[in-house]
Amino acid sequence: MLNRLFKLKQTGTNIRTEIIGGITTFMTMSYIIFVQPAVLSQAGMDFGAVMLATCLASALATILMAFLANYPIALAPAMGHNFYFVFGICLALGVPWQVALGANFISGFVFVILALFGLRAMLLNAVPSSLKNAIAVGIGLLIALIGFEWSGIVVANPGTLIGLGNLRSQPVILSILGIIIISIMIVKKIKGAILIGIIISAFIGWLMGIVKFAGLVSLPPSINPTLFKLDISSALTLKILPVIFILFFLDLFDTVGTLIGVGQEGGFIKEGKLPRARRALLSDALGTVAGTCLGTSTVTSYIESATGISQGARTGLSNLVTALLFLLSIFFFPVVKMIGGGYATEAGLTLYPIIAPALIIVGCIMLKNVVKVQWNDYTEAIPCFLTLTTMAFTFSITEGIAFGFISYAFLKLVSGRFKEVHWIIYLFAFLFLLRYIFLK
Repeated sequence: MLNRLFKLKQTGTNIRTEIIGGITTFMTMSYIIFVQPAVLSQAGMDFGAVMLATCLASALATILMAFLANYPIALAPAMGHNFYFVFGICLALGVPWQVALGANFISGFVFVILALFGLRAMLLNAVPSSLKNAIAVGIGLLIALIGFEWSGIVVANPGTLIGLGNLRSQPVILSILGIIIISIMIVKKIKGAILIGIIISAFIGWLMGIVKFAGLVSLPPSINPTLFKLDISSALTLKILPVIFILFFLDLFDTVGTLIGVGQEGGFIKEGKLPRARRALLSDALGTVAGTCLGTSTVTSYIESATGISQGARTGLSNLVTALLFLLSIFFFPVVKMIGGGYATEAGLTLYPIIAPALIIVGCIMLKNVVKVQWNDYTEAIPCFLTLTTMAFTFSITEGIAFGFISYAFLKLVSGRFKEVHWIIYLFAFLFLLRYIFLK
């Protein structure tokens, strides 16, 4: 039955290989179970409910990918999107998390429609390659900055805004050890380096007295604090329109980029195209819609799926294994709370010394796209520079994308190369300008 359902023989794989691939993929991406509730709780969301929503949404979307597209590509709430949700929408704009979930739902719903009717290609191609890569780099810088702040390595400084923290304090020492441990394992190509690093850091933190052991297994936390709490009607306003646009495009960039990257790794690309691409995109979009209803941010395909593929996974059966492990994780809430919970310092700061190293390393990984920017062409280089630096320096993905779009359209226009720019870029550059004129 499994062979017929997932075409195992046809794709040159077997049940054992798919199980190993599914476990490997879970090991490399399951850090999101610890990170997601720690991040979204900053916006006032219930830690336990977010953890449960994350596991359920990840499992559901991963199962959808298995049955709709038959690819070993797992899904979960996206890194970068979760930080934009909290710091770019809720904290920067003062938007309640319920409204932010509503905006995310609308974004996901639009993605579903476009995936069904195949209109996504026009929108994706409208954004130049350089800006796509600069956006990814900028998000990486922002994630790394948050990681440095959560570790206590970087602190507020009245003279320079930020400065070096106390490197002798226990949480900072633990964070530095975490960075070293994860870095060593990544260099040695150890599968699940980030997850293993988090667990080792938690153990060291327990020995140092920073982490308090609270048990291993329990009944799942209640999801009621976030279940169906999204506010769609309040998200349908002019103020939230740019937010919906950015949520949608970030999801589109991530999904297509991941499908292409993982597709190349697994040999799924045929004559330059990914078979069943529309079904894969639909799985992603439905995952986001379901995730917002449960109480978590944008769900998208994970590039970490390439690790499972490297172990031989070739079908959706691998995804079923990954999804099952996400479902089993809901019974380990005490561990998640212990690792993802904050540590209050004597200075009144709340640090996350176990989670922070993972954010710093993920930020590093996302910076690799900087080489894909056309730095020799200043009509490309300047907008990309403004995009990635503005994101980090203003603590806002929205402002980074806005500066990038406006400067890109302007420089192409004044250089006489206006035909290189898709009309969609001009439209949103104009809308971003109006936003600064009337809403700022």
